[in-house]
Amino acid sequence: MKWNKILSAVSVCALSASLLAGCGSSTSDTGTTDAAGTSEGGSKKVENGELNIAVFQGGYGREYWDQVSEEFMKDHPGTKINITASPKIAELVRPKIVAGNPPDLMYIAGGDNLPILDGLIKDNALTDLSDIFNTDDGSGALKDKMLPGVLESRSMAPYGDGKIYLAPFNFGVLGLWYNKTLFDGKSIQTPKTWDELFAMNATAKDNGRALFTYQGLYPGYLDEVIIPSIYDLGGQKALDQFFDYDPEFWKSDVFKQVWGNILKFATEDNGLMKGTVALNHTQAQTAFMQGKAMFIPNGTWFEDEMKDAPREDGFQFGFLGIPSFQSGSSVKAMSQIEQIVIPAKAKNPELAAEFLKYIYTDKSIKLNAEKSKAVMAVKDAADLAKPYISETTYNVYKAVDNGMELVNGTFKTVAKGSRYSPKDEVYKTISSLMNKQMTLEQYSDKMYKMYTDVSKELKDSAE
Repeated sequence: MKWNKILSAVSVCALSASLLAGCGSSTSDTGTTDAAGTSEGGSKKVENGELNIAVFQGGYGREYWDQVSEEFMKDHPGTKINITASPKIAELVRPKIVAGNPPDLMYIAGGDNLPILDGLIKDNALTDLSDIFNTDDGSGALKDKMLPGVLESRSMAPYGDGKIYLAPFNFGVLGLWYNKTLFDGKSIQTPKTWDELFAMNATAKDNGRALFTYQGLYPGYLDEVIIPSIYDLGGQKALDQFFDYDPEFWKSDVFKQVWGNILKFATEDNGLMKGTVALNHTQAQTAFMQGKAMFIPNGTWFEDEMKDAPREDGFQFGFLGIPSFQSGSSVKAMSQIEQIVIPAKAKNPELAAEFLKYIYTDKSIKLNAEKSKAVMAVKDAADLAKPYISETTYNVYKAVDNGMELVNGTFKTVAKGSRYSPKDEVYKTISSLMNKQMTLEQYSDKMYKMYTDVSKELKDSAE
């Protein structure tokens, strides 16, 4: 994987506009030792051993968390783990955080929940996890087990000082998906460039479907197209402008071409599936699987999330990535890495740290794959997960090994008390573009002003 090249260069992020959700883990079968010098597979008495954890229950479910907690308690007699799980986990934990009584450990994902992590970062309310990853317990430091470049990224070390405050969890690859059975059966070539993709509109129409759809009520899914496209056209410089609030990004050719492509879907005849903007994620995804659109953006959780959804005969998931603007350039894809945190006011941070280390054991990685069909951001995790994930999903991860470039990033934390949530401003406003309620120029002007204001807030807060 090109993690050193991409993740370190790009401020890699776990904060994506919508979905990734999951659960998975189990006890270790590696025989390594924990911080207290006790075998991971052995028993250990832990004093004051009650742990309260809060987890996002989304597409990956919660079964992993239930089972990994049971395994941990077996290996650590005297401990008790209480789990709070919900698709709207932020709503449940926010009052506890405000009251100074947060959970001991939190797995936060899902677009609507992620702002709570931004708030904790802005308030310096997270525990420094650096020692957990840096300490060598005799079997090597935990940091060496992580995918290269991940711990150094802004999404894990948000203050730029090298200290780790967010721990990586599930790792997803995101891009455009298609019906492989249709393409293979009719010898349709997958597009490598944007010109080739838009030229497929006639093929889409011949096969009774629109060219494109997306999760209309959650336009944040479009970041899976936008972020790799920005990098493809403008490299790291353009991504820095976008994520660090340089207002001039919104006057650049990169912006005009990338957003121009998104708008083209809505303006070309048969480009966008009718009704898209009013659909939620499962509705749009089901329509795609039923043969109403040629392409849709999504991530490696897609197949498992929609395992029970109706589909056209013979449907098979195929992953494309994101086409390039120029012929000969490598196909790119967005990556997402979910996060686990220990709040600074956790009542039992020591036990939370033990549990966090437990999550990264090989047995836990396998259990995560078995129960959640997810892959952690750990070296060789895809191969450990292979028996439990589909061939399609496994091949998506291996495509990265074979040259597909991973790209991601996260917005710089805004000033405390800012009136803006830049991610929401950028992506949710796209709905007005797609509905033809706003022109590209009006959108550009609105984003330019927002970036100017956010930059001023950051400057004022630093003085």
